This record gives sequence, structure tokens and C-alpha cells, in this order.
Amino acid sequence: MCGFLDSNIVLYAFGDDEIKAPIANSLLAKYPTISTQVINECSHVMRRKLYWKPDKIAEELELLLFVVRLHLVDMRHIRQAWKIAARYGFSHYDSVIVATALDARCEQLFSEDLQHGQIIEGRLSIVNPFLETTQS
Repeated sequence: MCGFLDSNIVLYAFGDDEIKAPIANSLLAKYPTISTQVINECSHVMRRKLYWKPDKIAEELELLLFVVRLHLVDMRHIRQAWKIAARYGFSHYDSVIVATALDARCEQLFSEDLQHGQIIEGRLSIVNPFLETTQS
């Protein structure tokens, strides 16, 4: 089964949240798929919000690439994202994530930001892996 991780899940794996970090790391242990967009979004957040130095960001994200399948984003995905945004009302960046997950033939998209349980295009299920822990 192919699982795709949104950037928010990957970022929790680098953080110190006692509940969410272990869940994110357990998802990374399953050799998930991410996209180049996820790498870019993580780089941005690590620099602007976590105040990491570029060298540390590069080092950590290079290590990440050993435990994920990387799917490159191209114009095909952007064009599909426009259609997804129109159909589902997602933001552009969320739509690119969805388009890339669909193209990678993933069955699940793990994200804290999208609607848990929603099915996209009849084959991609949105899963918030933190839902049970945040509702307890």
C-alpha cells in the first residue's frame, strides 16, 4: 500500500511533540512517498519558523531522502491541481499534493490539514494520523 505524507507530517517527525513526533516517525518507517513540493515546504518552515540554518536543513532533508520514495512535481501535476482545486475547493498547494499523491498511485494521503476520511477521485483516502490522539 502506498502512503503519501504531507509536509506537516514530515515536519512533526523533526519536532519534539511527544505525541505527534512518534506517530510521524512510525509513518516514515513505512517507506512512504513524498514529493519535491514537500521537501520545499519543509525547507521553508525549517528556515522561517524553526530558524534552522541552511546547512542543517540540507543535512536533515538529505537523510530523509533515504527513507522515502520521492515523486517529482512537474507541469502535469500543476495542471491536474487546477482541476482538483476547482472540484474540491482545496488551496493550490494542497491540490498539488493531492495531484502528486494520485499520480504516485497512493491509496492514502496522511495530512493534518485536509478533511479526514474524504475520498479523492474515488481512490485516495485522506487520513489524519493524529485524530485519535487529539480527540482523547
